[in-house]
Amino acid sequence: MMKTLSEINAKIRSGTALVMTAAEFKQHIRNGKKITPADVDVVTTGTFGVMSGTYAVLSIPVAEKKAFKTADRVWLNGVPAVPGPCPNENLGIVDLIVYGTAHADRTYGGGHLFRDLVQGKPVQVAVEVKRKMFHRTVTLGDLEFARLVTTRSAFKNYSALVNPRHRPVNSTIFSIAGMQGFLSEASVSGCGEINPLENDPGMRTIGPGTHILVNGGEGYVMGTGTRSSAERPNLSVFADLRGMDPDMMGGFVTSAGPECLVSCAIPIPVLDEQSVLALSVLHEQIPLTVADVADRTLLAITTYGEVWNSTDPVIRFEPSLCTSCTPCSAAARCPTGAISPTGTIDSHHCVHCGTCTVTCPAHAYTGTLGSLTVNTSPVPVTLRQSSITHAKRLCARLKRRISHGEFFLHGPEGV
Repeated sequence: MMKTLSEINAKIRSGTALVMTAAEFKQHIRNGKKITPADVDVVTTGTFGVMSGTYAVLSIPVAEKKAFKTADRVWLNGVPAVPGPCPNENLGIVDLIVYGTAHADRTYGGGHLFRDLVQGKPVQVAVEVKRKMFHRTVTLGDLEFARLVTTRSAFKNYSALVNPRHRPVNSTIFSIAGMQGFLSEASVSGCGEINPLENDPGMRTIGPGTHILVNGGEGYVMGTGTRSSAERPNLSVFADLRGMDPDMMGGFVTSAGPECLVSCAIPIPVLDEQSVLALSVLHEQIPLTVADVADRTLLAITTYGEVWNSTDPVIRFEPSLCTSCTPCSAAARCPTGAISPTGTIDSHHCVHCGTCTVTCPAHAYTGTLGSLTVNTSPVPVTLRQSSITHAKRLCARLKRRISHGEFFLHGPEGV
């Protein structure tokens, strides 16, 4: 018999729902345990990483009524925003859209701004009206409306990028300092077997109206996003900035400029044996295409097993190996600013991308990133733009909330 969302929600309400994280479910599969729909009601899945298609819609009180008619240009901490679409004539309020990839300079962009707002930090607002400037300092609590939206996020699977040419590609969002040629390094994204759409590839339970966590705060799926396809679906989601966790979002500086970090956790209801079959997928069964960073020409196909099996999901600092270089090369290259001038790692900002492991001359940062097989040769991974550690943390958080009766399932029509 097929379970229904109503039946599962009733069990959540009574505190009897059986909930597993995706990592727990996969471990049972690896151990050879036979899982049936009677063994589990909900599996929590998640992903965390660079998601360029992100923007925020904000409504900001700037000045008294009639101080200006409408805004011409707006900046928040120097990050340019797009005023509108509502003009708010003579109200002193500015509605605006800020892209996650907009930036004030090469080290601060929309992703950094969104995190600062969620942390409650003061943000400097500058509004230009017919060459006259209006300024105000605000926090998230001052904003009348603050919503994060993704045009595409949580791709079912990504491509790994390499540079097979002789010359380096100096500016690309898939590298921190430019991607070297001769297949000397690879950049990877995606959380493999715990990714939501890998566990519901037919989108039986993920669709418009699905209740999820976005950056740790409650949100919903709007539908599929731009560039979504049957083979590589992705999601468009939204959530209020209030309630988000700053550690589950932020900015990520690449050689092409700042990018935006976003995370999603999605509960998969176990309705029947078909659900169990889909949830049983493992890293080594998930294809990972390897493409030319310059034109996306397909070069090889491997699996996420090379990314996450037998590699280290967490990067660690070994103080005894640090030679106190001045300036610290690892700190200078860290895309999230997680490394201090003395070399220590700020766990609230580190996303375990691995950049420090290949930039520190003293090898004071440890973590095996693995390699991808391209034409029978190994290409070392030098950058991970997704953190499976953060994704697992989100899965565990969502499991706790469901188990405690604090989060209920809503799915697309017909589920």
